[in-house]
Amino acid sequence: MAMSNHSQHSTGSGGFRSSRSKNERQVLCYHDEVAPFRVVRFNGPTAGKRFYGCSYWPVNEVNEIRDLQYKCSEKDTEIADLEVNNNMLEEKVKRQKEIISKQEDQIQELAIENTEMREGLLSAKSDRTLALALVVSWVFLPLFFCLFSLVMWVVM
Repeated sequence: MAMSNHSQHSTGSGGFRSSRSKNERQVLCYHDEVAPFRVVRFNGPTAGKRFYGCSYWPVNEVNEIRDLQYKCSEKDTEIADLEVNNNMLEEKVKRQKEIISKQEDQIQELAIENTEMREGLLSAKSDRTLALALVVSWVFLPLFFCLFSLVMWVVM
């Protein structure tokens, strides 16, 4: 069979195709990559035989890489979500600190107002006590004066 300058398809190892240029034979896999020449390393009837394999073989490694890339992408998304959440929480903490600061100022103002009110009540209480003493003195002083005068008149 004469070889010409065109592609040939093989049926082995997943349908590889070969192409010839300048009397060199290159075997390409379905990924249009040059297929490496491999040797069967497993025990069995084909052990030691040579074949053209896919440059992406074993598929598990490719799938593992894709899985890792997908996991990395998921982690990047998760990190971005966490950063957004962190920024929102930092803003919330900042607002809560502002609220706490305002409430502390209000507490100080209320404490001052409370102290002033207490002093006012104490002075009002002493004012009432003095007023009561004055009223009592007005009532009892004339009585005392009358009793004293009566005793002095009787004694004299």
